Amino acid sequence: MLRGLTTFTVFADDVTAAAAWYTEFFGVEPYFVRPLDGPPAYVEFRIGDYQAEFGIVDSRFSPHGKADRPGGAVTYWAVDDIQATLDRLLELGATVHDKIVERGPGFVTASVVDPFGNILGIMVNQHYLDILATTAKRS
Repeated sequence: MLRGLTTFTVFADDVTAAAAWYTEFFGVEPYFVRPLDGPPAYVEFRIGDYQAEFGIVDSRFSPHGKADRPGGAVTYWAVDDIQATLDRLLELGATVHDKIVERGPGFVTASVVDPFGNILGIMVNQHYLDILATTAKRS
């Protein structure tokens, strides 16, 4: 039933500030901004090997209102160097949610809370690398 990650969405009271923060972290500008005039209510980036969509939505549009603390599911994004990625996130103002933990051979995770209250997981994942290698061979 689940075929793959399409869009990962976070919420922020200040979408402009969140977009600037993630632009600094990702090293790319958002490819989509709505509305075009005035403060954005939504911005979207395309990132990673499969150009996954990473969206930032104004908190006013959260279906369950604004959360008072981080919680819920953690989505982990594949990274090559977990320590360097964690260090960069902390340098940009994120705080540790879960320290670096080896979950098993080839599987290491960590997570942060971004300055806007969202949890962002990072992971070295051998399965991801194995799948990436097979798709590269097909190209």
